[in-house]
Amino acid sequence: MTKADLIDELAKVSNLTKKESETIVSTVFDNITDALAKGDKVELRGFGSFRIRQRNARKGRNPKTGTSVSVPEKRVPFFKVGKRLRELVNA
Repeated sequence: MTKADLIDELAKVSNLTKKESETIVSTVFDNITDALAKGDKVELRGFGSFRIRQRNARKGRNPKTGTSVSVPEKRVPFFKVGKRLRELVNA
C-alpha cells in the first residue's frame, strides 16, 4: 500500500475529499517524523511504536574495492511491531 492508496482509502471510508484526506495523512506522517527528529518515541497502541536507535561507529568494507572504511556512529529510526499486529500477521 502506498501513501496514495492510503489517502484514497481514507477518502472512501470517511466521505472526505481526497485533498482533505491527503492533509490528514500528511499531518500524521509529519508529526511522527518531527517527534522522531526530536528523539521522542511514537506509540500507536495495537499497531507498534517508532523510536530512534543509536548505531555505534564500526569498521566496514567497500564491496567494490575490498578496502576498509570507517562508518561513523548514527541515529536510525526503528519500528517495533505491536502485539495485535504481530498476531494478525502470523495468523
